Amino acid sequence: MTIALLPEQEQFIQSQLATGNYTNAAEVIAEALRLLAKRDRYDAWVEEMRDKVDVAVAQLDRGEGVDGETAIAALRAKLHQGQVT
Repeated sequence: MTIALLPEQEQFIQSQLATGNYTNAAEVIAEALRLLAKRDRYDAWVEEMRDKVDVAVAQLDRGEGVDGETAIAALRAKLHQGQVT
């Protein structure tokens, strides 16, 4: 595979090599791809959490919520029974 880099991208890779943390450009690019994949997983997680918050807000709007004291008491009871995972 051939990849064309912009001059500033090449300069960035060279600056990363100069730190001594990487021995070649392939390592810098591999780390960049690892971080890109990590960001994609994070973005997916954020979207999932937003969806869950939307569901929770809709439940609260319908009056399906539980007050904090009741929720904590239920969690404590499960904890004492060894049911919290």
